[in-house]
Amino acid sequence: MSTLLIRLAGPLQAWGTESKFETRRTEREPTKSGVVGLLMAALGCRRDDEQTLQRLDKLRMGVRVDQPGTLLRDFHTAHPHQGTGYTTTRFYLADAVFLVGLESEDAGLLETLEAALQTPVFPLFLGRRACPPTLPLVIGLRASDLQTALQREPWQAAPWRRPKLDTHLKLVLEGVETNGAVRRLRDRPVSFDIAHREFGYRYATVCSWAIEANGTAADHDAMAELREEEERVSEQN
Repeated sequence: MSTLLIRLAGPLQAWGTESKFETRRTEREPTKSGVVGLLMAALGCRRDDEQTLQRLDKLRMGVRVDQPGTLLRDFHTAHPHQGTGYTTTRFYLADAVFLVGLESEDAGLLETLEAALQTPVFPLFLGRRACPPTLPLVIGLRASDLQTALQREPWQAAPWRRPKLDTHLKLVLEGVETNGAVRRLRDRPVSFDIAHREFGYRYATVCSWAIEANGTAADHDAMAELREEEERVSEQN
């Protein structure tokens, strides 16, 4: 059994499951439909690629909430070419960091996904187009089961935020475990086809895991990640 770990972080994220009409909500953790959609974009799949979708749906997903972020509400005004404008209310998660694990017995599939996320075919988003991810996105493959991989990985929260965060991190593990509260989630992708999008239910267990804060709070450098990315691109060129 192997697990691919990815880090989902960015200024804004939005993981909707119950968005209707002018109100676009977000869940507090990444949804399976959102993560599978991100994987399909990285692979270069089209929305009607049901074969790949079914294969990715078999991945067992887990989420560790390393930095919960804050809920942000935005009023968005749209002006169509014809007719009057209208206002929508959109919710986002600001400054959140999640460690997502994808477990499978098919190590080859996980290796393919790891490579695709590092060099994606289509742009990647954290739920909505306005939410690009920050780096690093891929943490790597781990030769262990989902829960063990999530529990062993170092804390991904920003060092300067750790003193203010709870070190009992929330875990959301797909499936019914012996310990924890079970949730019924309607975020399993059945079809991404625009003509007939369909989502099914899955069960997940919510529990917590105590983690030690490594190191002390550091000065926050908001431009450090941007400089690292510029250096990486410069080296490639």
